[in-house]
Amino acid sequence: MDILSERIKQVNPSATLQISAKAKAMKKQGLDVISFGAGEPDFDTPEYIKNAAIESIKKGETKYTPASGINELKSAIVEKLKRDNNLEYTEENIVVSCGAKHSIYNVIQVLINPGDEVIIFSPYWVSYPEQIKLASGVPVVVNTEDNKFRIDIEKLKEKITSKTKLIIINSPQNPSGCVYDKQTIEKLAEIVLNQKNLFILSDEIYEKIIFDNKKHISIAQLGDELKKRTILINGMSKTYAMTGWRIGYLAAEKEIASAVSKLQSQSTSNPTTFCQTASIVGLKELSAEVENMLNAFAERRNIIYNCLASIEGIELVKPEGAFYIFPKISYYYGKKIDNTIIDSSIKFAEMLLEKAKVAVVPGSAFGCDEFIRLSFATSVENIKEGINRIKYFLKNLK
Repeated sequence: MDILSERIKQVNPSATLQISAKAKAMKKQGLDVISFGAGEPDFDTPEYIKNAAIESIKKGETKYTPASGINELKSAIVEKLKRDNNLEYTEENIVVSCGAKHSIYNVIQVLINPGDEVIIFSPYWVSYPEQIKLASGVPVVVNTEDNKFRIDIEKLKEKITSKTKLIIINSPQNPSGCVYDKQTIEKLAEIVLNQKNLFILSDEIYEKIIFDNKKHISIAQLGDELKKRTILINGMSKTYAMTGWRIGYLAAEKEIASAVSKLQSQSTSNPTTFCQTASIVGLKELSAEVENMLNAFAERRNIIYNCLASIEGIELVKPEGAFYIFPKISYYYGKKIDNTIIDSSIKFAEMLLEKAKVAVVPGSAFGCDEFIRLSFATSVENIKEGINRIKYFLKNLK
């Protein structure tokens, strides 16, 4: 008997979560593993946010809320979008979900019909194509790895058809750290507005983790008509080191927000009540704790880039945001270690973990098999030791 649905058979598990789980399991066995796999800050959630959650629990704020989130949090999100992004929304445009990943999933479910095409840019976040397939949509990939992870507008135009319903962008980007400049955003905006029923999902979860005085630009800022076509995604996980709290949100036209709210009411219902209350406090300002964390990421970015740049055969682009670096390692394909041939990013990552006790995520999970992703959301000591182990591993390839 065939038990499972055809829908779930199409979906691959998250490679990033798999790698992190395997590294944690090895550590529990007493092995000295350095993990560059995790997509989460290694810092603790700031005390003032934790205290707000504790007070919320003490006050008995542990019951159901409206499925789309409490109005007080929606109001704080509206204020944040006005203050930081110069975007005018009201509470009816906002839906709070169980993480930004959940927000993206909901949007794809309410917008995409079977056969609709969704354009994503490789390297892409691992969940984009899988969530599109879960909605019976068709992921259409535009490659950027040969253009230093910048969007080639002509390549994009070639991929647009009458079935294209949605374009997903992510800036700062996971896994490359690329930040889209204003010219790129404006060209994207022109393409969207030239199509009648084309929408854009703008994943801005790494908005505050940005380096070298780069500026984050939300595509929704480029005019009222474009704002109507944009679904803006953000959340608390990355900026506030709140990955386990599971609070994400979207801002969109009322029709889309209402549809997401309806879907959420029949699936998860509301995000955790006291986590919503604590998020209000977080959104009001970037505290010194948060600023220190963001400064630490900038320092680590420089260290990991310089360490990797010194290794023969590795090609890389300096990240401009987020906390990942995405080096090209295919120079080493065809080489062997213990009679095992390195012929893919998966094999590279497997052997690196086995032989050097270093966990990285294979680039194939992001649509780019010649690369690996390293997260520098770990200590400077771990970064230096981890890269030294990688160097030693590469020297032993024959």
